[in-house]
Formats: sequence, C-alpha cells, structure tokens
Amino acid sequence: MTETSTVLIIGAGFAGLGTAIRLLQKGIDDFVILERVHEVGGTWRDNTYPGAACDIPSLLYSYSFEPNPEWSRTYSSSDEILGYIKHIVGKYQLEQHIRFGANVTGIGFDDETGTWTAETEDGTAYRGRTAVVASGPLANASLPDIRGLDSFAGHKIHSARWDHSYDISDKRIAVIGTGASAVQIIPEVVKAAHSVKVFQRTAGWVLPRVDLPHPEWTKSMFRRLPITESSARQAWFWLHEMMALGMVWDTPVTTAIQWVARANLRRQVNDSWTRYQLMPDFRPGCKRMLMSNDYYPALQQDNCKLITWPIATLAPNGIRTADGIEHEVDCIVFATGFDVCKTGTPFRVTGLGGRQLAEEWSRGSYAYKSVSVSGYPNLFFTFGPNSGPGHNSALVYMESAIDYIVKAVEFIVEDDLLSFDVRADRQQEFHHQVQRRLARTTWNSGCKSWYLTADGYNGTMFPGFATQFARQLASIEPRDHVTSNLVTREEKDGQGPSPANLSPRGDWPALLAPSSD
Repeated sequence: MTETSTVLIIGAGFAGLGTAIRLLQKGIDDFVILERVHEVGGTWRDNTYPGAACDIPSLLYSYSFEPNPEWSRTYSSSDEILGYIKHIVGKYQLEQHIRFGANVTGIGFDDETGTWTAETEDGTAYRGRTAVVASGPLANASLPDIRGLDSFAGHKIHSARWDHSYDISDKRIAVIGTGASAVQIIPEVVKAAHSVKVFQRTAGWVLPRVDLPHPEWTKSMFRRLPITESSARQAWFWLHEMMALGMVWDTPVTTAIQWVARANLRRQVNDSWTRYQLMPDFRPGCKRMLMSNDYYPALQQDNCKLITWPIATLAPNGIRTADGIEHEVDCIVFATGFDVCKTGTPFRVTGLGGRQLAEEWSRGSYAYKSVSVSGYPNLFFTFGPNSGPGHNSALVYMESAIDYIVKAVEFIVEDDLLSFDVRADRQQEFHHQVQRRLARTTWNSGCKSWYLTADGYNGTMFPGFATQFARQLASIEPRDHVTSNLVTREEKDGQGPSPANLSPRGDWPALLAPSSD
C-alpha cells in the first residue's frame, strides 16, 4: 500500500520549493516533492545559455521570506539564481522530501478516500491528501513548426537545452527568434562566432537595463540591517507595480514607455533602415518587454546581420527565406521559447467521477482565483490560469498563490476534511470578472502573443496589479466551497448543489463571453 502524505508537490523549481518551505514554516513536514529530472531549479536549471540572466532585479526575484543579501549585482545570472535555489534547498533540508527522476504522467482523485495519486513514468505511485501542481508554464522547450526542420544537416541547439560541448568559435551561426532569451544570447554569440544571422519574425520593445554591481558595503548593510534590503525590495516592487499603468492598460504611461524605448533605439542604432526594421508595430505590454543594453550594438557588428524575410524552409545547409536566398550556416540556435500549455493539461488530471481536466480546458484554462478548479477537490496550482504578470516579478504572484495554498492545506488538515472543492457557480462568477477586466487590457486589444490561444482566449494573464492579485488570495472563503468531513462525508456549508452537478465544461460559451454588467 502506498503511504499517504499530507501534500504531493509536483515540481522542484521556485514554486514547488517555495511551497515546501512555507509548509515547513507552518509545521507541516509530511510532504513529497516529485521532480522529473535529477536536479532542482526548474527554469534556472534548464536555461544555461550564454548570457542567461533574469530581467527582474534580483532583490525582487527571490522569496520575500528568504532574502539573499549576497546578490552580486542588480540583475543576476542564471548561475547565481540557481546557486540561491540550491542554498535554500540545503538550508531547509528539502532534499529528503524530493523524489528525483519522478516524471509524473497523471494524477487522479479518489472520491472515496479523498486522496490524490500521482503516477510516474517508472510505474511508481505516490499518494497525498492534497496535491500542488508546481511544474510551471516554462518547462518544456519548443522547436518552431518550420518546414524542413529535420532536413538541416548541421548542429541544432535550443536556448533551454544549450549544448555546451559545441564550440561556436569561428562557426556560422543562425539565431531564430528575437525574444527575451535571444536578446541575451545574440550579444554573446556575436563575440565568439565567425558570423551570426539573426532571423526576426517580430521586433520587440527594448528598454535599457540599469545593471550595476552590488559593492561589498551594500551586502554588509543588507546582512547587518535586513530592513534595508526589504526596503530596497519594496522600492523595486512599487517601481514595477507602477509600470502596470503603461503595460496592462493603454494610458499616458504607455506613451512614456514607448518614448523611452524609441529614444533607446535612436541612441543605439544609427542606420535609419535598421531602426525601421527594429521598430515594433504593437503597443508596449502586448508582448513581453525586453531589457538589454547590448542587443542593438551586437546587431550592428560587422559579423552580424539582421534578416527580416520570413523563413520558407530549412535546408540541408541552412535556412531558405521567402526571398529565395539560402543562408548557409553551421549551427542553428532556436531561441523560440517554450511549449506553453494554454489548452488541455501537461499531464492527465482526473477529478470527481472520472472527469478529465484536459477536456474541460480544451478551449482554454480557467480556475477560481487562479489556484483551484471546481470538480478537482484538494488540488491547487501555483501558477494557474490567469496568474501571469505583465509588469512585475513572477515570484510576487507566486508567493501570493503559495500562501493561499498553505492556508487551504491547513484548513483541510485542521478540520479533517475529505474534500475541499470550489463551488462551480463561484468559479464561474470569478471567471466572468477576470474576462470582463481582460477585455480592457493591452493583451486583448487585438495584438498577438503566446498569452492567447489560437482563437484569442486569454487564460494566461492577470488583468491588474500584483497588489490586487495578492488581495484576492489573502484569505480562504469557506462559503465559496463545498466541503465534506473525513468521517461523516456530510456537506459542511449546505449551500447549493454539489460541484459534480455544476460542470464548468457545460458553461464554456457563457464563460468565454464577458457578462454585460
């Protein structure tokens, strides 16, 4: 018989480890973390490409409950962030809770016992009274759907699976993509390669990055007076929070951001035609803002060329563009992002009565407060539907979700609950509110991005400030849930029909259309 833990956590990246630490701080140590590979770190374990760094200041891209006074500079490299993650794993002795090589293929809820069972690729099963999906949206590297992808005879590298054994010195390199990873990779590749051709589909807004080293006196001050570090973190937080006024909605702040980005382009790029090619045709915030001081200069180096013709096909010797030119290269770097699960689920999720979450999310994901889904009791998401930030640190949003989840776990344990399930009508009300608010945002203004499904549905981003996201998750609302006791199995709130009779799947047309009020 598989032993039942209090909590199953899927993923040993920032979200899963943060959940584990908060559980420990609340006196809950009966949990298991399932990690598909053999090292912690998630995104920061996988992204080791040249120049990899965070585009959020380190003081803000770390746990508020686990500050690090030793950050070396404003924006830390991936190595330093991974070092921070490994440090907290050691500090809280989390390795004893982690099962490495446990690649989850499906999780299912047992209506009778009120437990979740996680099945893994090697056939091992793990069971828990609650389950937390902390696998993150940026986990699976994605190669683009380009004709002739398998015909290229040279070397292929994805930014999230960098091949450090391949020497790019004196090689002809092609970089496909000009997003957040690409603007970090390209300057480094240009320094070493014989030639670099950058294939751009869409130009992005690029803001200058004020990246300064942290002198020793600053680190010493942070160590001796922790309030100074928390104050600096708060300053960064509110600076980013104000950016929502220009990136989430179209306001005069949007115009100001656009002016700064254009001034940066004019300052760094002298050639008018190149400036024209690098000028975005969408307003700031539609896609992720890019932060770089060396991307534009790298594009103007003698060994670098920007290609804006669409790619027609890959060929054995390189890349053929729509103008008929074949660009011969030795290696193609795909800085093309991740396979983000916007419809369906990353693995099978079976809820009450055998219902399948992949079917219910087939047209796009949705949830109650981004963390719970009706019909899937005792299951929580750390980076669930409509929790994406467009202007602030993902860890700020993540911490709010984690603290809510830990409160819910405490509620389940203390009240000895069999089932803690969101009422479908309350989920529907919440979803209507989110979609109505999204209709007024930049993301839903007609621009195209990976935030949207093919038919334009936005189940990714949160339409507001980080403070608003935190406020909605500040407390548990028992009246929004149907609960049953582990012994009596009687509904405790006595309100409304059971979640199984209020299927959100059947309400999809209503859910997609914002209500008229």
